[in-house]
Amino acid sequence: MNLPTAWIEGITVEKTYNMDTQNIKKLLVITGLVFGLLHAKAQQNIQFTQYIFNSMSVNPAYAGYKEEWFGQLGLRSQWVGLDGAPETGVLSVDGLIDPLNKRHGIGLQIITDRLGPQTASSAYANYAFRLRLNEEDTQRLSFGIGAGVTQYSLNGDVLNPVNDGDPLVPPGRINNFIPDIRFGIYYYNPRWYAGVSVMDLLSGDQSNNIFRWDNTTTDNIRRKRHMYFMGGMLFDLSEGTKLRPSVLVKEDFTGPTSLDLNAMFIFGNRFWIGGGWRTGVTAFKRDYERYTGNSLSSRNSISAIAQLYVTQALRVGYSYDHILSRLSGVQNGSHEVTLGITFGKLNQRMLSPRFF
Repeated sequence: MNLPTAWIEGITVEKTYNMDTQNIKKLLVITGLVFGLLHAKAQQNIQFTQYIFNSMSVNPAYAGYKEEWFGQLGLRSQWVGLDGAPETGVLSVDGLIDPLNKRHGIGLQIITDRLGPQTASSAYANYAFRLRLNEEDTQRLSFGIGAGVTQYSLNGDVLNPVNDGDPLVPPGRINNFIPDIRFGIYYYNPRWYAGVSVMDLLSGDQSNNIFRWDNTTTDNIRRKRHMYFMGGMLFDLSEGTKLRPSVLVKEDFTGPTSLDLNAMFIFGNRFWIGGGWRTGVTAFKRDYERYTGNSLSSRNSISAIAQLYVTQALRVGYSYDHILSRLSGVQNGSHEVTLGITFGKLNQRMLSPRFF
């Protein structure tokens, strides 16, 4: 007997919902064990002001969240006017591989980051298993994992040592590859979201240096292990106007905890404008404070952020960061531009627009 297509979809979705809710406890236990084993000491990693438009850069469980195939290009020029300042580019694509049940999200990220004589180029494949939490399918809990590799380069020709022939300076460019994994959890409903992730799990291992030549070593220049927490909400201010506050906490267990506070106004679901404040907070006493008795400045930056949907499928974003620390006198701020494209036929049946 051939059942109507609508009946088949309904039976499949209901079965998926029941199976997903039964697996939540098991996955939470596994997740707790993974996070409980983490310990690291490191420096701050790559920073994107516009992570709020595509959070896969800080959490692999975000892959597939938009439930449409989405690509984004981001370019960041930090501390403009300062010689050797960081320059970063990121290209990402993510979506669902099962549009009916929407349980499996995948994503690809390619990142290149340059800071003076050192460069890091990465490629990550991300996968998110998305549990359906209610019959209306407005709530999902995602567990994500990412795996990739980073090529680290150090160009000794760019360095200017005090003494010529310094054995600690490499002759020319040296390269090395480091594999890596990342893990995250992401929950959302139409009104709020929250996520936690651990990035650069393998590259955070400081048991040995990655560059060796002439029987000497350099300090690690690779990215270090970080834990992230993010959350946000959505408020209706009036017809056609919304407010979207959000927070991002970045912890490396060595330097000051980094805190990002953002608020975006959304007009007609097309134009976003707002700003952010980035600062350092002291969660617990650090090694540098124990040894020196001094604290690092908590002042960092304020940001202006805007995003425009040029069409339903094309969006453009821009942000400017103004430095508040003493560095403000020797540079001209940081600029970031993003271009996002939704591929394929747009999903007109989406129950709630994607504001997170």
